[in-house]
Amino acid sequence: MSETTYRCQCGATLRFRQDLTLDRGVTSRSWACGDCGLPVPGVVAEKLSHQHPS
Repeated sequence: MSETTYRCQCGATLRFRQDLTLDRGVTSRSWACGDCGLPVPGVVAEKLSHQHPS
């Protein structure tokens, strides 16, 4: 399986769950960039959240 990466608008490259912050809502959860707090698209964030550094 290939590694997913996401380039945030702030310039940060997100690769792993540690690069994200999680906001748990009542009915759903949303992910944001750990550096700047901008939202990360849900599908991409879910993929990143399951990747772990080797």
